[in-house]
Amino acid sequence: MDLRKLARGQPCQVRLPGICQDDGDHSTVVLAHYRMAGLSGFGLKPPHWLGAFACHACHDAIDRRSHPDLERDFVRLCHAEGVFRTLKLVKAMEKP
Repeated sequence: MDLRKLARGQPCQVRLPGICQDDGDHSTVVLAHYRMAGLSGFGLKPPHWLGAFACHACHDAIDRRSHPDLERDFVRLCHAEGVFRTLKLVKAMEKP
């Protein structure tokens, strides 16, 4: 299952308060990879299963392209929780 392709059309799972643009139009949702020492680094992208379905606004905040005022640890926590919610959603989509 290609999580990058599956992300489009799914609801945002990061849900940054006051930032998330998930208003029912899920066309901007992409897979936002969670970066972590030992699993990613220079030239090494994390595995797709370490990603969250994220709307463009949440993804921009995760990648620090917008909302630099947000605490980095808070954004990372929301992103990590989004990864867990994404994993649960994908698991529910699997055939029994």
